[in-house]
Formats: sequence, C-alpha cells, structure tokens
Amino acid sequence: MPFLKRHADQVETPNGVKSEQSSPETPAVKQQRITFLACFLGLVASIGGFMFGYVSGQISGFFNMPNYAERFGQLQSDGSYGFDAARQGTIIGLLPIGCLIGALVAGQLADAIGRRLAISASATWACVGIVIEISSERQWAQFAVGRLVTGCSIGALSVVVPMYQSESSPAIIRGILVSTYQLFITLGIWTSYMVDWGTEAMDSSASWRIPNGLGFLWSIILGLGILLLPESPRYAYRLGREDEARRTIAKLAGVDTHARTVNDQINQIRIQLQEENTTEKARWYEIFTGPRMLHRTLLGIVLQAGQQLTGANFFFYYGTTVFKSTGLTNSYVTQIILGSVNVACTFAGLYVVQKVGRRKALMAGAAWIMVCFFIYAFVGRYALNSADPQLTPKAGSALIVFSCLAIAAFATTWGPLVWAVVAELYPARYRAPCMALATASNWFWNFMISFFTRFITDSISYFYGFVFAGCCGALIFIVYFFMIETKDRSLEEIDTMYLLHVSPINSAKWDGSKAPEATPAESVHEPVETTHAHAEV
Repeated sequence: MPFLKRHADQVETPNGVKSEQSSPETPAVKQQRITFLACFLGLVASIGGFMFGYVSGQISGFFNMPNYAERFGQLQSDGSYGFDAARQGTIIGLLPIGCLIGALVAGQLADAIGRRLAISASATWACVGIVIEISSERQWAQFAVGRLVTGCSIGALSVVVPMYQSESSPAIIRGILVSTYQLFITLGIWTSYMVDWGTEAMDSSASWRIPNGLGFLWSIILGLGILLLPESPRYAYRLGREDEARRTIAKLAGVDTHARTVNDQINQIRIQLQEENTTEKARWYEIFTGPRMLHRTLLGIVLQAGQQLTGANFFFYYGTTVFKSTGLTNSYVTQIILGSVNVACTFAGLYVVQKVGRRKALMAGAAWIMVCFFIYAFVGRYALNSADPQLTPKAGSALIVFSCLAIAAFATTWGPLVWAVVAELYPARYRAPCMALATASNWFWNFMISFFTRFITDSISYFYGFVFAGCCGALIFIVYFFMIETKDRSLEEIDTMYLLHVSPINSAKWDGSKAPEATPAESVHEPVETTHAHAEV
C-alpha cells in the first residue's frame, strides 16, 4: 500500500523514482502550512452555510410580526391573526423539501460542471426564490413556494461546499475548514435573529421584506467570490489537468510544487483514478454494493440524520413560539441569546475539530445533549405553569438555561463535526452521490421536525424532549461501534481503513505504514467476500 507509507523514502513518484525531498523522520503532513489562500477558500465557500443559517433562522421571527401574520395568517376568534399547525409547518417545511431536492441533484451537477461553477450557479439560483418571497402580497402559498425554490439552492450548496472544501483543503486543517461551514450556519442564524429583532417593530411589510431582501447580498458575494478561487485539485486531476492540480495543492499547503507532501497527494489521487479507470463507470447502486460501501453509505445517512435528531433545530425553528410560552415579554431577545450561544460555542467547536478526535467529541456531545433534553422535558412538564408562566419564573429560567446548554453541546460537536466526517467518509468514485444522499437525509429529517413539531408539541407538550434524548442515546452507540477516527488522515488513507475493516474502537491508533502489502486497487476490485479475508487491525 505505497501511498500510506509515512516517510519520504517510501513514496514513489509516478515514474517510479523514490522521493527524497525531506527527512524520513518528518511526516508529509508536517510539511504543510496554514496559508491565507486555504483559509480564504474555506471562508468564502462557507458563505453557503451562512445562507442556510440565515434563511432557516429568519422564519421563526416572521410568525410573530403583525404585518406578516395579517398577510399570510388566519383570523382568530379574538380578532388577531395567527397560524395553525398545518400552515406554519408548511411554510417552514417547504424550505427543507427544496433542500432535499437540491441535495439529490447537486452531486451530478458538481461532477458535470465542476465544484466551483456548481457553487456559483447554486448561489445565484437562490435569488429566484427570494424574488418570489418578497413579491408575495396576500397568498401564503406563494411565499411558501419561494422558500421551496430557495431551498433547492441551499440544499445543493450543503453538498457541494463541504465536498469542495474537503477535496481542496490541506489535511492539516481540512477538518477545521470543512467545519467553518457549520460556523457560518450559526453566524447566519444569529444575523437573521438580529435583523428580525431590528425590524419586528415596523408596522409595514418592511418588517419581513427587509430581512428577505438581504438574502440577495449573501448570494451575490458567494456567487462571484467563489470564481476567484481555484478548482478542486482532485476534480482538476480527474479531467487530466495534473499541472493545475499540483499547483493548487502546493499553493494551498504553502509548499513547492515538487515538495513531498504534494507528490504524496498526487500519487494518492493518481492511484485512485487508475483504480476507477480499470473498472466501468460507477452505477448508482454501487454506493450500496461496492466494497464496504453499504456500511459507509448508511453511516453517512445516519450521521446526517443524527445532526437533526439531536434537536437543535427545534429551538431554531420554534424558539420564539416556545419561549413566548415561558412568559417572556420579548421572545426575540431569547432567540438572540440562543443564537449568540450557538455562534460562540461553534468557535470552540473548531478547536475541538482540530485538537480532539471525531469519535470522542461526537459521543460526548450526544451525551451532553441527552441530559439537557431530559431536564428540559421534566421541568417543562412538571415544574412550569403553562397557563400562567409568571407563577413559575424559576422553571422558565431553567428551560432557557438548559436550552442554551443543549445548543452549546451541539455547536461544539454535532454541528461542525458531522459535515467534516461525512465529507471524509467516501472514496472519490462514490463521493458525489454518497454525499448527496447523506445530505438529503439531513434535509428529510429537517423537514420532518419543522413540519410535525407543532402537531407533536400540541399533543405531548414538553415530553417531546424525550424523543430527542432517546435519539442522542442511540447516536452514542452508533458512533462508538461503527465510525472510525479520521482526524489528520488523508481521504485516500481513510478509504483504505474502511476497506481493511479497521476496528472503529481502535482506529485512532491505526498506523497506515504497517498496513498489509496490498494496493488499494487490489482491495477495491476483489469481490466483497474477499475483503473480509483482511485481518482487522
């Protein structure tokens, strides 16, 4: 397995000559530097996450705006306007439905026109949905359809942005750069809360049209900004542009174009491409039937679903409604508090991504959120006076505190880490369709939570917290037994670990230089039964 060797003298260049550009004692990844270009790439691409967060967060505040309720809500018996569960759920839920559609087509789009152009086109498409929303006068269905159209853009970006970041970023900071996508989601949510708070007192339609209109700005910045960046080196190499791929890898890592770390990566990409060229074009069902692909495909689907089932979006979508029931006079302020906690803790999450293993962080985060939801459910059901919350101020405060703690746990672990883990999970041959399917799972459960939450809370109230607590408990089990540790490993090395059935429990200690002397090509093209002959490490 040549490309897994740790030392320069163990790595061969394409012409078979061994590289001797650096000391054998220095791992190739140590040659890489944190460069401005790599950071700029991660930040610009992550504006796609900002768009996601902004669109998701703003809708929660709209429902409490008088002008929005008068235009799109229903007349209540007391003369006020409001939304029943079906209408509110549909307006919220059509965004993730659009996202699901966008996620499913994004992989093919990225393979057809490239990662950069796919991001630019998706960002531009969001402007169409924003126009439909802003031009809505009295028809709530038109506004909902606008969110559906915008969702197609957001869903496509949620696949292509992490894909582009993971394929382009140096291994030394790949985790943190991919995780900036989640950081920008939280910044988008926080920004939407601040804008809603600033406009909610307006009596005219400007109260909700101004927040909507700002979406044009984010779309234009991303659509044009991404064109200033290089194409993914892995995508460029697949098109035969090896010199371009080499230059991009070198610039992003801050090294010479013939440095060992560049040669290593080019060799890895070359070997994997050679494997693909010896077989027929991948069929869609191979994401389930390929060697170890059923395991990885299902794991990606479960992890992305798990990000939703931790319950964080319950607060983001219905936060103003939930905290209004605790007796707060201005629930927008509480949303800003939750959003601020989310942003601040996501910065801590970037440290966790860089310094702590993926497995430990995800398991600890799920346990933390589970405890918070247990307390949330018991306090809300048995301590809070829902009829007159002012009589139980301590219970209301407890709900807010443990909501903040749950969001803090999510923001430091499941928020940023899932995007990084799923982006690292698949081989190049199947990466686009697998990431599309996994991200579609995220959006499917996003829709389920956004649409059915009102129906569920109307039925079981705060016991809804037990549902999320149970899901978090299951996620601890899944991560411990099925997900390998991928921190500081190349994408090709991660692929090999799954092919060799490396035990997830011991995966953090696995040394690729001691792997069995068989090339990845041999592993990939053996029948599935043969791959089980490899001993677990």
